[in-house]
Amino acid sequence: MNYVFPPAPQAVLPVAGSESGFPVRRVYCVGQNYADHALEMGSDGRQPPFFFSKPADALVPGGEVAYPPRTENLQHEVELVIALGKGGANIAVDQALDCVFGYGLGLDLTRRDLQATAKEKKQPWEMGKGFDQSAPITAIYPVAQVGHPAAGAIWLKVNGTFKQQGDLKQMTWKVAEIIANLSSYVRLAPGDLIFSGTPSGVGTIVRGDVIESGIEGLGELKIRLV
Repeated sequence: MNYVFPPAPQAVLPVAGSESGFPVRRVYCVGQNYADHALEMGSDGRQPPFFFSKPADALVPGGEVAYPPRTENLQHEVELVIALGKGGANIAVDQALDCVFGYGLGLDLTRRDLQATAKEKKQPWEMGKGFDQSAPITAIYPVAQVGHPAAGAIWLKVNGTFKQQGDLKQMTWKVAEIIANLSSYVRLAPGDLIFSGTPSGVGTIVRGDVIESGIEGLGELKIRLV
């Protein structure tokens, strides 16, 4: 087939311990999936999970990340990322983990001021969440290497100072529940990523800041805002 211009390249993530890449289809995110973060964002209790999306080309590796335009309040959120190797609709909770290819560590960078304005006006969040380079991410670690992380430290530092410190066991909705619930809204497919939410301690970052983050058993991710 001929194209009127060259098509965008396929988003691909490295797979730890392999020469093969993980082709990304869609990127979903779970909102407020740690109780302490929900509280700091003004919510309370175990609410049903809700979802938003980022474009696949927002994914970038560690290194220099451009500070986005049109914001005075860029904030960090460190998250466990679920990478699907199988999909389906209305997936049962007890079958959901069979869909997981592996896991990674990602940052959900957020233009919090734009998100807050959108919330106030009951408008979509895309411009607060889905901007260029808004999803730094590590390689994907296959389940065969790391299993299904259900507990373990998740943390983030800004310029060497801890800002977020939590544990995966604090997730309100666990991995299998997230997959099952999301699959009741959309048909999931191989290549889908799900950012699973962040612990408390989110805060503002500025140009020149160095952000280091880690999840026990999944390595670390480091970026610098430029």
